[in-house]
Amino acid sequence: MARGERETLLALQQALTEEQFQTLKYLLEERLPLGELRPATRPGLCSLLLQRFPGQALRVTADLLRQIHRHDLIRLYQLPGAEEDENPGEKGEATGPSAPSGHREEDMGCRPVSLPAMSSPPSLRPRRLTEKDLIQIAQKLGKEWQEVGIGCLGLERSRLDQIREDNPRNVVMQSFEMLREWRRREKQEATALHLHACLAPASLDPEVLDLLQSFQGD
Repeated sequence: MARGERETLLALQQALTEEQFQTLKYLLEERLPLGELRPATRPGLCSLLLQRFPGQALRVTADLLRQIHRHDLIRLYQLPGAEEDENPGEKGEATGPSAPSGHREEDMGCRPVSLPAMSSPPSLRPRRLTEKDLIQIAQKLGKEWQEVGIGCLGLERSRLDQIREDNPRNVVMQSFEMLREWRRREKQEATALHLHACLAPASLDPEVLDLLQSFQGD
């Protein structure tokens, strides 16, 4: 059984592009020792997963694949939860039509001080964006992420340059780190509604704003 698990893990990782493989490793940074994770090859990462998550390596991998939108691999290899990926619409996930409308927030700018939700009881306040949310947004921002960071999010050019140097040749991770920097600055105000207000004036792929609207429905 263990050998079959290893073979499945290796086949899954070999099916990923180099960028997707690096993203997978990045998402594991809080769960595995960095000294072993960062230099790990694909076979090496298989060994780490089997060692650190005995009996759960395939489930952990399936969760990571969902975050990078490789549901096809989950279904192909029948990973844990594959049946849920067959009919994602039945899971009650927020989609464009069911997400709240009328939240363009043209007049709110990018400052959260006047967000009406903040006067609501804590249980009704918009949730803070998670790292899983941020990676999905980053995958849609594209190569213009630095322009977004400077023009829409008010981040320092020097910090964005550092992010680019730290994540060479991986645009998704550059964008993800930029969004994490914004989230650190905004703390509990780093909600989908707030980020939507920041990005609405920019000429972005409409899917970015659609995705943020779907998060508002969570």
